[in-house]
Amino acid sequence: MAAADASEKLALIRENLAEILNPEIIEKILDEGRHPKIYWGTATTGRPHCGYFVPAIKIAQYLAAGCHVTILLADIHGFLDNLKAPIELVELRVEFYRFVISAIFKAVGVSTEKLKFVQGSSYQKSPEYIMDVYKLSSVISEHDAKRAGAEVVKQTDNAPLSGLLYPILQVLDEQYLDVDAQFGGLDQRKLFIAAKDWLPKLGYKERCHLMNPMVPGLKGAKMSSSDEDSKIDLLDAPDVVAKKIRKAVATPKVVEENGILAFVEYVLLPVAALRGKREFVVDRERDGLEPLVYSTIAEMHEDYRNDVLSPQILKAAVTKSLNELLAPIQAEFQASKEWQEIAIKAYPPPAKKEKKVKDKGSRHPGNAKQKEGQIDVKDLKEAVNEVQG
Repeated sequence: MAAADASEKLALIRENLAEILNPEIIEKILDEGRHPKIYWGTATTGRPHCGYFVPAIKIAQYLAAGCHVTILLADIHGFLDNLKAPIELVELRVEFYRFVISAIFKAVGVSTEKLKFVQGSSYQKSPEYIMDVYKLSSVISEHDAKRAGAEVVKQTDNAPLSGLLYPILQVLDEQYLDVDAQFGGLDQRKLFIAAKDWLPKLGYKERCHLMNPMVPGLKGAKMSSSDEDSKIDLLDAPDVVAKKIRKAVATPKVVEENGILAFVEYVLLPVAALRGKREFVVDRERDGLEPLVYSTIAEMHEDYRNDVLSPQILKAAVTKSLNELLAPIQAEFQASKEWQEIAIKAYPPPAKKEKKVKDKGSRHPGNAKQKEGQIDVKDLKEAVNEVQG
């Protein structure tokens, strides 16, 4: 492999990352002309939303750089994380995630030849894996396990013991998935540091860790599955997408904690680059002006700070681009009866509360109309008395 080719691939792997631990591992593999093996894990709990485009687009870049990528559909992790969902639902959600993530890559147009899905429970129940869980549990303190999972596992008073097992499983996954690197968000940094320290305790090698920044959502904070107003579902109708983006926090002239600009930076511009032309177009036809065309986020930030690019026209442009990105995903959903059936089973609608009807007694005026053939006790007594009299 030519040095230029290796450097180009490394640049694509590094793009938009917040931090890399042990980057020399990836650099050495590329210099030797090999393909790095990377894994990204997602606990199959909440319904995937547009925030999933951020890691998905980064994974698409890894694939474009020739990396082999494993996506771990972590059903057991999802169950262990403070029991967010019963194991039966978590297993159904594995299939929903598989449909969603595959559709995202198809929508972006990236080859998935070097992509594979692995379900956590397919190997995390093996005797070898369980024995390694016991071994790590014997050399890791409660304090260290809590610290490693602090930003990832839900922390509560008197939490279930399962929360301490979660980081142990995630660390071991690097070994059992046979990868060179693990990819995740910056919120997993403590867990990645733990992996560097814990794996050698069992005689296993250290891995590289690739970290995405924490990208703000529509409210300026992290996009959450549990907050309807902070997220856009991948199956939301175009008018719903437009409404949610209109309500998004986007303070004029302020680029910090701006979820709309962040979505352009980490999703829409990289998608355009993967499709062959890195640009984002903001239409200004309504104002009788030429469109604004951006190839870098720095240009957008400058115009936004100077109010050349206003929140209103930015939101309209993002709405248009996002709906275009969602269209093929939604078309695939509409064409797949299997995906639709899994969606209902994995995320069943909440049961409607039945309104309790107060029993007012059989002689209440509201109950004057008796069911046909029903005998009133008082009438029965009167009839008996007449016969006896």
